[in-house]
Amino acid sequence: MPDPAAPTAPAVPPTPPVPLSALLAHGGLGLRQIAGPVDAGTEIHGAHASEMPDPYPYLLGGELLLTAGVHIPEAAGSGTDIDGCLDGYLDDYVSRIVAAGGAALGFGVAPVHDSVPGALVAACDAHGLPLVEVPPGTTFSGVARAVWQLMARARHAELRRVTEAQQALAAAVSRPDPVHAVLRQLARRVSGRAVLYGPEGTELAAAGREPGAAIDQDLAALTTVVRPGLARGAGNCATGPHAPAAADAPPSPTPSPRTPLPISATDTINGTYFTAYALTPTHPAFTLGIASARRTPGDQTIASVAAALLSLLTGERRMGTGAARTSALVRLLLGAEPQEAAPLLGPGTHWHVVHARLTDGAPRPEALAAAALGAALGSPLVDAHGDVVRVLVPADREIPEQPGWTCGVSAPAEPHAWPAADVQAARALARARATRTALVRHGLPTTLAQLVPPEDATAHAQALLAPVTAAPGAAALTETLRTWLSLHGSWDRTAVALSVHRNTVRQRVGRCAALLDADLDDPDVRMELWFALRQD
Repeated sequence: MPDPAAPTAPAVPPTPPVPLSALLAHGGLGLRQIAGPVDAGTEIHGAHASEMPDPYPYLLGGELLLTAGVHIPEAAGSGTDIDGCLDGYLDDYVSRIVAAGGAALGFGVAPVHDSVPGALVAACDAHGLPLVEVPPGTTFSGVARAVWQLMARARHAELRRVTEAQQALAAAVSRPDPVHAVLRQLARRVSGRAVLYGPEGTELAAAGREPGAAIDQDLAALTTVVRPGLARGAGNCATGPHAPAAADAPPSPTPSPRTPLPISATDTINGTYFTAYALTPTHPAFTLGIASARRTPGDQTIASVAAALLSLLTGERRMGTGAARTSALVRLLLGAEPQEAAPLLGPGTHWHVVHARLTDGAPRPEALAAAALGAALGSPLVDAHGDVVRVLVPADREIPEQPGWTCGVSAPAEPHAWPAADVQAARALARARATRTALVRHGLPTTLAQLVPPEDATAHAQALLAPVTAAPGAAALTETLRTWLSLHGSWDRTAVALSVHRNTVRQRVGRCAALLDADLDDPDVRMELWFALRQD
């Protein structure tokens, strides 16, 4: 009949363990292993001295049990079979230590025994329990002190590892592609693989070690536990080809309102640890999956921090935002004016238009990178078109420089003036790229311009620029002249800003000079033209 007090799986205290090999290598103790498996993975969670014949009730699991053999009968281990019990006594003793989850047994030589009983050596070999000989000059308290010192070092190292990982994850958020950067740091810090899945379970981004097909399949399957509409249930879940029968049940069409989806789920298959996180508990459209060869409390903390950061990068900033944006879009498509749809986007009356391009020159920013830029600027109103990302930002929010991006910012504009603000942002971005500046804002009117009434300035500009604006290709000519003047007549920087050849710039500027019948090297002419072009 089984012992009712015996647990099926001894619990291990949640303390940072130390390798038994590190304790054996301690120079001042003189310990040596004389029986049991020599495994570098054997870990000690504490040291406990006991002379009880049955130490089972006093062990938590993971300990190095220290004994001087006071409880061992004199004939035990001598090879004498008294009623068939003495040698069996040590076998039962060792089996109880193993059942309690003891990590190793330390036997102190002297004053009770001159040597370690041979039957104890045989029993430890038979049950796979490491047996360590403690020499006469080493006290049990000294061994315990060494264990706690090693544990303190391990705890400090683990705290430092977790802290460094948190700092690295936080720094990854400011990278040009924060989602991939966070995944790379997470995979590196947990020595595994990290995958971001979309609403339909599609793999959007991944980092870390190359997986096998089975690992990828098991990891993707586990994320169904925390994805709406596909949940199998809460708690731990076994998935994949090695899952028990319960995992093969068909998915529920919708989660029960009385059974909320778990925020995370874990599983272990063939020595690989799997973890899945819902990145938005109320509506987990994105999920994070992690596969690693270990799962320590520190790794769980690191994974939780990464999941929280990814939820900020991929989730809605507030409830109802998505529905409001959809409503605004529908109104615009049905013919409403921008000023009618704008109140659905927020309480602000003025907005900035931001144009941004990746500084490294990538031709097309990924959707996740564009969304992360919008999140950094505090706005979900993002449009990734070609190599430029446009963001509509409320005017009351600060727009700082964005690492990895070159940005142009318009002046604050009401909804009816957004098209003009879009042009301002494009020009500011062109100037930022040409001058290699991280962020350029559309300038305020000069003092001279403030002295001229707007209607008079506009009339003067139209009259002065009429020869150019009436010519074929007027838009290209006007934009080239404006950019060339803003860059102080630099052919090369103008070519970079407009993405054309420098000879094209020379031809267009020469054509403008001929149409205007003006000397563009004359600073007075340039000033007049710049004043006119700013009114355009």
